[in-house]
Amino acid sequence: MRKLRFNPRFLAFVSLVVIVPIGISTKFYHGIGVQWVSDYLGDVLYEMAWCWFLFIFFPTKKAVWRIPISVFIVTCCLEFLQLWHPAWLQAIRATFAGRMLLGTTFVTADFFYYAIGCLLSWLWLRQIWQIQK
Repeated sequence: MRKLRFNPRFLAFVSLVVIVPIGISTKFYHGIGVQWVSDYLGDVLYEMAWCWFLFIFFPTKKAVWRIPISVFIVTCCLEFLQLWHPAWLQAIRATFAGRMLLGTTFVTADFFYYAIGCLLSWLWLRQIWQIQK
């Protein structure tokens, strides 16, 4: 019997298609734990989405660990950027897309959730890589 093989780009794309709407919906959630879901679960899913998006373009074995590390570093830099408030940056942050991509408020707890998101992404990408072998 022939073993079924999956393209890692396809698996990353499907993962991304599933997680992006869930991540966006965390910003509109109004149930139990609304603040945690909106602020921190959104952070975890944000990291995962970026990792899977980049893996679509760089589906290599080294990228499985390099992408989560790179995404963690970049998003930590973006978090520190939230301490800077020039008018042009505030204008970008005033839009929904700007708030979603750049954030608005520096919160040290975000670093923990960024790390969780990148760790989960690494585990998922590792699984994707192993499935395609």
